[in-house]
Amino acid sequence: MDQIDRAIIAYLQYDGRMPFTAIAKKVGVSEATVRNRVARLRKEGILQVVGVVDPHLLGLRATAIVGVVIQPAHLEAAARRIATFEEVSYLVMTSGTFDLLVEVLCEDTDHLAHFLSDKLLQVEGVQRTETFYILRTYKMSYRWGMSLEEEATLLGEAAK
Repeated sequence: MDQIDRAIIAYLQYDGRMPFTAIAKKVGVSEATVRNRVARLRKEGILQVVGVVDPHLLGLRATAIVGVVIQPAHLEAAARRIATFEEVSYLVMTSGTFDLLVEVLCEDTDHLAHFLSDKLLQVEGVQRTETFYILRTYKMSYRWGMSLEEEATLLGEAAK
């Protein structure tokens, strides 16, 4: 990825529906260049343009982060199994106390309890879990890297 790719991604992170013509003008390339680069980034799995919603506004009122300890021999298989559960929105392997951190989105506490006891704890290799019920979300962002201003400065310097 070069500076142009990073700038295109930065603009799409702030507005995933921004027209390629607008991005091209801001980045200083043609609309075709933006279109081709976005297609390549999507094909390579680097970029995914999606709509992000607040789960509470969809009626998913019981959200939690669950720390999971797995028997080492079962880690990969357990992670693959847990990833198939519809309640799971985010799953990562971590270092530290837990082997996996799982974000789950449930309709209510009964649904969360069912998920924990009848699904997660039934996965082979799961030894222990600790549930962190989310009471309030202060920030939810999927942006990375530089701000738009930093990208613009970088592109300006590259053009010199």
